[in-house]
Amino acid sequence: MADPHAHMTDQQLMDNFKADHENHWLGTLFQRYTLLLFGVCMKYLKNEEEARDAVQQVFLKAITELQRYSVQYFKSWVYMVAKNYCLMKLRDKQAKPLAEIDDHQIPDPSDPSAIYLHIEKDRQLELMNESLMDLNPDQKQCVTLFYLEKKSYQEISAATGHSIMKVKSHIQNGKRNLKILMNKKANPDHG
Repeated sequence: MADPHAHMTDQQLMDNFKADHENHWLGTLFQRYTLLLFGVCMKYLKNEEEARDAVQQVFLKAITELQRYSVQYFKSWVYMVAKNYCLMKLRDKQAKPLAEIDDHQIPDPSDPSAIYLHIEKDRQLELMNESLMDLNPDQKQCVTLFYLEKKSYQEISAATGHSIMKVKSHIQNGKRNLKILMNKKANPDHG
Protein backbone atom coordinates (compact mmCIF):
# COMPACT_ATOMS: atom_id res chain seq x y z
CA MET A 1 0.00 0.00 0.00
CA ALA A 2 1.37 3.42 -0.96
CA ASP A 3 2.24 5.82 1.83
CA PRO A 4 -0.45 8.56 1.98
CA HIS A 5 2.17 11.00 3.33
CA ALA A 6 4.87 10.29 0.70
CA HIS A 7 4.37 13.75 -0.86
CA MET A 8 5.24 15.53 2.40
CA THR A 9 8.72 16.85 3.21
CA ASP A 10 10.63 15.70 6.28
CA GLN A 11 10.04 19.13 7.82
CA GLN A 12 6.27 18.95 7.25
CA LEU A 13 6.14 15.53 8.89
CA MET A 14 8.12 16.79 11.90
CA ASP A 15 5.93 19.90 12.17
CA ASN A 16 2.79 17.72 12.16
CA PHE A 17 4.30 15.49 14.85
CA LYS A 18 5.14 18.56 16.96
CA ALA A 19 1.56 19.79 16.54
CA ASP A 20 -0.36 16.64 17.47
CA HIS A 21 2.24 14.12 18.80
CA GLU A 22 0.82 11.38 16.56
CA ASN A 23 3.52 8.76 15.91
CA HIS A 24 2.28 7.95 12.40
CA TRP A 25 4.03 11.12 11.16
CA LEU A 26 7.33 9.77 12.49
CA GLY A 27 6.47 6.35 11.07
CA THR A 28 6.53 7.86 7.59
CA LEU A 29 9.84 9.58 8.32
CA PHE A 30 11.40 6.41 9.72
CA GLN A 31 10.22 4.40 6.74
CA ARG A 32 12.15 6.77 4.45
CA TYR A 33 15.40 6.26 6.32
CA THR A 34 15.23 2.65 7.53
CA LEU A 35 17.61 1.40 4.83
CA LEU A 36 20.07 4.26 5.40
CA LEU A 37 20.11 3.61 9.15
CA PHE A 38 20.40 -0.14 8.67
CA GLY A 39 23.43 0.49 6.43
CA VAL A 40 25.03 2.78 9.03
CA CYS A 41 24.43 0.23 11.80
CA MET A 42 25.80 -2.64 9.68
CA LYS A 43 28.93 -0.59 8.95
CA TYR A 44 29.71 -0.28 12.65
CA LEU A 45 28.20 -3.38 14.24
CA LYS A 46 28.90 -5.83 11.38
CA ASN A 47 26.04 -8.07 12.55
CA GLU A 48 22.64 -8.11 10.87
CA GLU A 49 20.59 -8.90 13.98
CA GLU A 50 22.41 -6.29 16.09
CA ALA A 51 22.00 -3.75 13.28
CA ARG A 52 18.23 -4.37 13.13
CA ASP A 53 18.00 -3.99 16.91
CA ALA A 54 20.07 -0.82 16.72
CA VAL A 55 17.73 0.70 14.11
CA GLN A 56 14.78 0.03 16.44
CA GLN A 57 16.63 1.63 19.36
CA VAL A 58 17.51 4.66 17.21
CA PHE A 59 13.83 5.06 16.31
CA LEU A 60 12.80 4.84 19.97
CA LYS A 61 15.44 7.41 20.91
CA ALA A 62 14.35 9.64 18.03
CA ILE A 63 10.71 9.59 19.20
CA THR A 64 11.80 10.75 22.67
CA GLU A 65 14.28 13.35 21.40
CA LEU A 66 11.89 14.82 18.82
CA GLN A 67 9.32 15.45 21.56
CA ARG A 68 11.90 17.52 23.46
CA TYR A 69 14.01 19.19 20.77
CA SER A 70 13.49 20.93 17.47
CA VAL A 71 15.44 19.25 14.67
CA GLN A 72 15.91 21.10 11.40
CA TYR A 73 17.48 18.44 9.16
CA PHE A 74 16.06 15.06 10.10
CA LYS A 75 18.22 12.96 7.76
CA SER A 76 21.55 14.38 9.01
CA TRP A 77 20.34 14.32 12.61
CA VAL A 78 19.07 10.72 12.61
CA TYR A 79 22.29 9.60 10.87
CA MET A 80 24.32 11.10 13.75
CA VAL A 81 21.99 9.50 16.33
CA ALA A 82 22.52 6.08 14.68
CA LYS A 83 26.28 6.52 14.43
CA ASN A 84 26.60 7.63 18.06
CA TYR A 85 24.36 4.77 19.21
CA CYS A 86 26.54 2.21 17.39
CA LEU A 87 29.77 3.69 18.75
CA MET A 88 28.29 3.61 22.25
CA LYS A 89 27.31 -0.07 21.76
CA LEU A 90 30.83 -0.89 20.62
CA ARG A 91 32.34 0.92 23.58
CA ASP A 92 29.95 -0.69 26.06
CA LYS A 93 30.52 -4.28 25.09
CA GLN A 94 34.08 -3.80 23.84
CA ALA A 95 33.51 -6.63 21.40
CA LYS A 96 35.84 -4.97 18.94
CA PRO A 97 38.86 -2.80 19.58
CA LEU A 98 38.24 0.80 18.51
CA ALA A 99 40.91 0.38 15.84
CA GLU A 100 38.67 -2.04 13.92
CA ILE A 101 35.81 0.41 13.50
CA ASP A 102 37.24 1.95 10.36
CA ASP A 103 40.38 0.31 8.99
CA HIS A 104 40.84 3.08 6.41
CA GLN A 105 41.32 5.81 8.97
CA ILE A 106 43.77 4.04 11.25
CA PRO A 107 46.95 2.89 9.51
CA ASP A 108 48.33 0.84 12.42
CA PRO A 109 45.84 -0.53 14.99
CA SER A 110 48.68 -1.49 17.34
CA ASP A 111 49.74 2.16 17.55
CA PRO A 112 48.08 3.80 20.60
CA SER A 113 48.38 7.25 19.02
CA ALA A 114 46.32 6.05 16.03
CA ILE A 115 43.55 4.88 18.36
CA TYR A 116 43.71 8.22 20.17
CA LEU A 117 43.35 10.06 16.83
CA HIS A 118 40.22 8.05 16.04
CA ILE A 119 38.66 8.83 19.42
CA GLU A 120 39.62 12.50 19.03
CA LYS A 121 38.05 12.67 15.56
CA ASP A 122 34.80 11.23 16.94
CA ARG A 123 34.89 13.80 19.77
CA GLN A 124 35.38 16.59 17.22
CA LEU A 125 32.35 15.36 15.23
CA GLU A 126 30.21 15.42 18.37
CA LEU A 127 31.46 18.93 19.23
CA MET A 128 30.70 20.08 15.70
CA ASN A 129 27.18 18.66 15.84
CA GLU A 130 26.50 20.37 19.20
CA SER A 131 28.02 23.67 18.02
CA LEU A 132 26.04 23.61 14.79
CA MET A 133 22.84 23.75 16.86
CA ASP A 134 24.09 27.02 18.45
CA LEU A 135 24.57 28.93 15.16
CA ASN A 136 21.96 31.45 14.11
CA PRO A 137 19.25 29.83 11.93
CA ASP A 138 20.46 31.22 8.56
CA GLN A 139 24.07 30.22 9.17
CA LYS A 140 23.06 26.79 10.48
CA GLN A 141 20.85 26.18 7.46
CA CYS A 142 23.45 27.29 4.89
CA VAL A 143 26.35 25.44 6.56
CA THR A 144 24.28 22.25 6.85
CA LEU A 145 23.11 22.39 3.24
CA PHE A 146 26.61 23.14 1.94
CA TYR A 147 28.79 20.81 4.02
CA LEU A 148 26.46 18.01 5.14
CA GLU A 149 24.07 17.82 2.20
CA LYS A 150 26.67 18.85 -0.42
CA LYS A 151 24.38 21.43 -2.05
CA SER A 152 25.78 24.09 -4.42
CA TYR A 153 25.49 27.84 -3.77
CA GLN A 154 22.76 27.98 -6.44
CA GLU A 155 20.78 25.13 -4.83
CA ILE A 156 21.05 26.75 -1.39
CA SER A 157 20.00 30.10 -2.83
CA ALA A 158 16.94 28.48 -4.44
CA ALA A 159 16.04 26.58 -1.24
CA THR A 160 16.46 29.51 1.16
CA GLY A 161 15.54 32.52 -0.96
CA HIS A 162 18.87 34.21 -0.09
CA SER A 163 21.05 35.69 -2.82
CA ILE A 164 24.17 33.73 -3.72
CA MET A 165 26.30 36.44 -2.07
CA LYS A 166 24.22 36.14 1.11
CA VAL A 167 24.56 32.31 1.01
CA LYS A 168 28.35 32.61 0.68
CA SER A 169 28.40 35.08 3.56
CA HIS A 170 26.29 32.81 5.80
CA ILE A 171 28.56 29.85 5.00
CA GLN A 172 31.76 31.82 5.65
CA ASN A 173 30.48 33.38 8.88
CA GLY A 174 28.86 30.13 9.97
CA LYS A 175 32.10 28.22 9.45
CA ARG A 176 34.06 30.82 11.45
CA ASN A 177 31.45 30.87 14.25
CA LEU A 178 31.36 27.06 14.27
CA LYS A 179 35.12 26.97 14.95
CA ILE A 180 34.74 29.54 17.75
CA LEU A 181 31.86 27.60 19.35
CA MET A 182 33.74 24.30 19.04
CA ASN A 183 36.81 25.82 20.73
CA LYS A 184 34.66 27.18 23.57
CA LYS A 185 33.00 23.78 24.08
CA ALA A 186 36.34 21.94 23.90
CA ASN A 187 38.02 24.35 26.34
CA PRO A 188 35.28 25.65 28.66
CA ASP A 189 37.84 26.92 31.23
CA HIS A 190 39.72 29.06 28.69
CA GLY A 191 37.12 31.45 27.48
